[in-house]
Amino acid sequence: MEKSRLIEEKIRNVLAPVWLDVINESHLHKGHRGDDGSGESHFKLIVVSSAFEGLGRIQRHKLVHKVIDSTSMNIHALSIEAYSPEEKPSK
Repeated sequence: MEKSRLIEEKIRNVLAPVWLDVINESHLHKGHRGDDGSGESHFKLIVVSSAFEGLGRIQRHKLVHKVIDSTSMNIHALSIEAYSPEEKPSK
């Protein structure tokens, strides 16, 4: 299974987001350090979930990393935007 789908599945199963974008940004880093050639090394996540209510930014990021187990997935770079439903930015 490709990493982007696995990330999405894990987040949906645990955080039940009302909004989720999993954006593969690996193409922007092709040939750079950290590019393993798989095309799945750099991701950006935008997650809106009530699971983030009452948590600070660092706690939210730690929660996302724990949910997707980013180290075992061999992800080089992960950018996270994590919001509660009340904070969801307009697109």
